[in-house]
Amino acid sequence: MTKEIFPKLDVYHDVSSRSAAMNMALDEALLETATLPLVRCYRWNHPALSFGYFGRLADVTGYANERDLVRRWTGGGVVLHGDDLTYSVVIPASAELFAASPRSIYAAIHAALRNAMVALGHHEVVAAVIDRRADVRDAGYNGHCFARPVPADVMVNGRKVAGAAQRRTRRGLLQQGSVQQINLPNDLAERFAQELSANGNKRKIDTELLHRARELVERKYGTREWLQRR
Repeated sequence: MTKEIFPKLDVYHDVSSRSAAMNMALDEALLETATLPLVRCYRWNHPALSFGYFGRLADVTGYANERDLVRRWTGGGVVLHGDDLTYSVVIPASAELFAASPRSIYAAIHAALRNAMVALGHHEVVAAVIDRRADVRDAGYNGHCFARPVPADVMVNGRKVAGAAQRRTRRGLLQQGSVQQINLPNDLAERFAQELSANGNKRKIDTELLHRARELVERKYGTREWLQRR
């Protein structure tokens, strides 16, 4: 194990499968209340599609009959959810790493994820190195996050298997990520948390967090206005 990036870490293994809107709301509720860095790994109760804050609903409406659609608070492209390992990392503003650049935080979290995958037998995992001179608006790019690697994404055999997006506020930083297009070890979430910090404290989603998340679903993530804002 390499040196962990957090001295202490709250670890939420969210065993309950939840709606797309509720998953997004819980991540925001955790950002509002976190006093220590935390990681939450979670599932979806129905095939879902999340798209970035700056994305357009018109680009994903074709999936509406087969997947729950939700706009993320973070940026990035289109991500299909269902069988993936989905996680959020929250870094409160009081944490030392919050002062680092978003790009270096992205790279550090993906390095921990890569190390976890290597430790569990995926020896061909590498960090993506992208030619910054290339036009990111590649011909044929369809807006799907996993169709276009960016620097520090996790790759296997030339294929992107882990990507993420961020949101930074005065309270802290939220990184939402997904691991897919690979056989996922059952203990990947646990190993990932260990790579983030050797001092992990297991936590549960309590009633207060659930109450706040439900408020955010009703006011934001579950509303047509939020979905249609662009």
